[in-house]
Amino acid sequence: MISYLMLKQLHVGCVVLSGAGFLLRGIWMLGKSPRLQQRWVRVLPHMVDTVLLASAIAMSVISGQYPLAANWLTAKLVGLLVYIGCGTMALKRARNQKQRALFFVAALLAFAYIVSVAISRSALGFLAVIA
Repeated sequence: MISYLMLKQLHVGCVVLSGAGFLLRGIWMLGKSPRLQQRWVRVLPHMVDTVLLASAIAMSVISGQYPLAANWLTAKLVGLLVYIGCGTMALKRARNQKQRALFFVAALLAFAYIVSVAISRSALGFLAVIA
């Protein structure tokens, strides 16, 4: 049986890979790089994010902490939805380069917020400094 600590290490590793991968794809998108069309660039993020989500669910079950019951987990979930929405707009759906760039920055801010909430275990995350 995998321990909570091992799951957490797997989860954090996937967070780093996912964030770095998104940053790289965003830079390529801004530079209109053909690398974005490579098969591994389109497949690998889904694999990493699947492991990331599975580890998050497993940690939630093991710890007994769930979104809507723990406000910081609810904040992470809402932040995740914002990140996914902005990331999708940045890399695929926005109509022009300016919109893509704005959504890319918004997605990076959402990612930073999610990480800050995870580290602080506070729904405010990095927003606590302005509250």
